[in-house]
Amino acid sequence: MSAKAPPVRSSSVGPAQASASPPGPGIWAIAGRLSRTQYWAFATLGLVLPFVAWAVLSASGWIDPVFMPGPVAVFNRLATWLIEDGLVADTGISVYRVLAGFALSAALALPIGLLIGAFRPVEALLEPLTDFIRYMPAVAFIPLVMLWFGIEESAKIAIIFIGTFFQMVLMVAENVRLVPTAQIEAAQTMGATREEILRLVMLQSAKPAILDTLRITMGWAWTYLVVAELVASNSGLGYAILKAQRFLKTDTIFGGIILIGVIGLLMDQAFRWLHRRSFPYMHFKR
Repeated sequence: MSAKAPPVRSSSVGPAQASASPPGPGIWAIAGRLSRTQYWAFATLGLVLPFVAWAVLSASGWIDPVFMPGPVAVFNRLATWLIEDGLVADTGISVYRVLAGFALSAALALPIGLLIGAFRPVEALLEPLTDFIRYMPAVAFIPLVMLWFGIEESAKIAIIFIGTFFQMVLMVAENVRLVPTAQIEAAQTMGATREEILRLVMLQSAKPAILDTLRITMGWAWTYLVVAELVASNSGLGYAILKAQRFLKTDTIFGGIILIGVIGLLMDQAFRWLHRRSFPYMHFKR
């Protein structure tokens, strides 16, 4: 007589047990995903909350309006600046100075960083020198810049260049060094020349990281704007902020700072858009 097989226990979970299991982390999961609506909801909240806190603090009367004007007073000042005091011209000349200094930095930093990241002799020759200079504050170069370039636009562009170039060189070099060795070895195995490896392998592989480096250093270029406009300026957002400081016009100071932040945010989003368009395969999970 054959033995009866033991009953097989089902591993399925019943409805009551399923409902008792803890919920997943949802949008708060590590490296989780957000829909575009959720992303912009959080982004709007992050931008609006500081202004709400600022409005509440200024309306409370705890701080003298001379030191912290409210948002309404600041935006009224921006409107007056726009209509009567040449805000468009100040913004235009500041944007020009930042873009010119940044473009000059990028034109020189990209090839130099590529060579430093690719060739150890170039790294040994240039990286310690670049490290040495990048710790020198850009404002300390103002007397030399005025002596060498005078007080024209070239002097202001030179300050922004000094503030961004050396950092950009080192970051681009690091982007190139992070190219996987397997890609380089595969290209060598297929008979690629050094020029082809540089142009078609290392540069192409490092492009997404280099674009992020350009986005970050564009922010640094804007931080050096006020320093650059110390050099005998009579126009620009930085100049307007410095002039307002002398007369305690804090509404102008706040307005200029906010405007620089808005322009910088728009440029940052332009870089992000360009990154998504150029390298869509890196964003399909987001």
